[in-house]
Amino acid sequence: MARPPIDTDQPLSAEDLGPDPIAAFATWFELATEAGEPQANAMALATERDGQPQVRMVLLHRADERGFTFFTNYESRKGEELTLNPRGALVIHWPLLHRQVRAAGTVVRSSHEESVAYWLGRPWGSRIASTASHQSSVIPNRADLERRVHDLEQQYPEPPAPDPEIPPLPNFWGGYRLIPDWIEFWQGRRNRLHDRIVFHPQSEGWHPHRLDP
Repeated sequence: MARPPIDTDQPLSAEDLGPDPIAAFATWFELATEAGEPQANAMALATERDGQPQVRMVLLHRADERGFTFFTNYESRKGEELTLNPRGALVIHWPLLHRQVRAAGTVVRSSHEESVAYWLGRPWGSRIASTASHQSSVIPNRADLERRVHDLEQQYPEPPAPDPEIPPLPNFWGGYRLIPDWIEFWQGRRNRLHDRIVFHPQSEGWHPHRLDP
């Protein structure tokens, strides 16, 4: 049964979140899932190239002490932007809970082994689609994409039993990890007097500050 929305009359403090923002994020993410957020792991990812910011929605795969991990096409526009400027920012918004989390920092590629492990867990159709797509490239029409998908389906037919290596991981696809310089927790309150707690890493751990709404 879905949880009711968070009571916005209740304040949010650094003590509520605890000393570890990654653990706090895990708790908030679990609550968002239990509350019935339609896609709790959807996040907006911002990158920048030549002073022109770009933003798009991607899916968070994991958040742990190493950072926030997502997967994509390395040759996509965001991949090119991250090669030239390996910095990014993200926001995850959970409207049912009146909460969001923001972070910004350096973006690095995840290990090949981690990319392979994630790839092997994806459905056959998703692996076919990711292999077929030259993400962000201009194409003449939809039929061109569908032809590439059809050709790959003929080359790598779906086996009767699950086979995670069909098709294999392409060399242009894999993971990124955003290593946060800071993480901000936002909770909506009445009359726009929202709570904002931001954590900055220090040598002895994370240090929280409260920000004006």
